[in-house]
Amino acid sequence: MAGTIHIGEVAERTGLSLRTLRHYDELGLVTPSDRTPGGFRLYTEADVDRLLLVRRMKPLGFSLDQTGEVLAAADALAANPDDPGARAALGTFVVDAEERRDKLARQLAAADELIARLRGV
Repeated sequence: MAGTIHIGEVAERTGLSLRTLRHYDELGLVTPSDRTPGGFRLYTEADVDRLLLVRRMKPLGFSLDQTGEVLAAADALAANPDDPGARAALGTFVVDAEERRDKLARQLAAADELIARLRGV
C-alpha cells in the first residue's frame, strides 16, 4: 500500500516499543491501516498521528479505557463535525487534561523548590 510505513519506523518516530504498538493493535486503540502479504503491520501518517495522541495521554495518567474514549470521540467528530456528544466528550477530556497538567506543574514547582533548598544547604 502506497504511503505506508512499517512498524519499526513507526516505533522510532513515536518513541513507542514494538510490543506497545502490537498491544495497542490487539486492544483496537490503533489498528494498522494495512498489512503486507506476509502479515507485517503497515501504518499511515494518520495512524502515526493517532499513536502520538495516545502517547501524549499516557504521561498525564489517562487509562487505556479513557484513551479509547478520546479516540472514539475524535473518530465521531471526524465523521460528523457537528456531533454534540463527541464534542462534549472531548471537552470533558480537555478539562481533565488541563487539571492534570496543572497538578504536574505544581509538582514540578515543588521539586524545583526542593532542589534549590538542597543546593543552598
